[in-house]
Amino acid sequence: MSQISMGKIIRFIFFGNYFVGVLAVALTLEATLQLRLPFNSINYYLLLFLAPTIYYTYAYNKVSTSPTAINPRNQWYFKHKQFLNRSQVLLMCLCLVLAFNLLFQNFYNILNLPTSYWIAILIIIVAGALYYELLPKSLLNFNLRNTGWLKAFVIGFVWACCANVLPLIMLKIETGIGYHDSVLWTWLFIKNWMFCTVNAIIFDIKDYPTDANKHLRTFVVRYGLRRTIFNILIPLLIIGLLSLGIFAVYKGFGWPQVLFNVLPFILTIYLAYSMHKRKKILYYLMVIDGLILFKAICGIIGMQFVK
Repeated sequence: MSQISMGKIIRFIFFGNYFVGVLAVALTLEATLQLRLPFNSINYYLLLFLAPTIYYTYAYNKVSTSPTAINPRNQWYFKHKQFLNRSQVLLMCLCLVLAFNLLFQNFYNILNLPTSYWIAILIIIVAGALYYELLPKSLLNFNLRNTGWLKAFVIGFVWACCANVLPLIMLKIETGIGYHDSVLWTWLFIKNWMFCTVNAIIFDIKDYPTDANKHLRTFVVRYGLRRTIFNILIPLLIIGLLSLGIFAVYKGFGWPQVLFNVLPFILTIYLAYSMHKRKKILYYLMVIDGLILFKAICGIIGMQFVK
């Protein structure tokens, strides 16, 4: 395969946000194994893959109205505008078919969901919609992205809900099984939330000039690159490592399980330290987002050592 063809495939996967769908499924599988729960249906995993792919593509396609020399992703979206519009329609139709199939098979179970589950569903939908201004401005003129420093925590929260909340809701819908180890669930939710938040803060580094011009007070804009790395990112990751150690002792984790859960934090610390050098957009999409996939794989492998 030629280098040009490989480059096209890479841009298609990462600019087209198909890798984001892979991350959503991988995090969910990791959480399911760590919570020792039954797997959800194939229907749900296909829906989980398609929904974030459509969501992120819509958001980026919406703002990529003209090509810019400094942003290869904007150029790609502008060049493939027609293809993206058609693929979005196709993926949306497939998504609707899967959703209606899920609804048809579990209609009464959905209606009988406890109130706490409906509240969780509402919070996830609202947070996701507000993040990219998917709600009409006439309804609510508020965008969580414009809160600056809060943006990263919102992203982390939505991804943690995707990994640790949605599978429990779907498990209740599809099998009627609930989950009752609130201590383990809470720790895993917070761990995913903080890990994805750190990932989002690192990702904000690429948008530093644009965010500064828009007066969007992200951590990088507010504190500068060096202080963000050494005073925010690395301390958060070290706190994560310490909490992992404490919880591992409390739950009696074996050394192989601890080791595989530590590896993503160590690699993230190293990459965070290396961010003082300017990187290309594909580096963020492949390597920085790839940290989430690496974390999921390590978590899945670590569970193979649990008796």
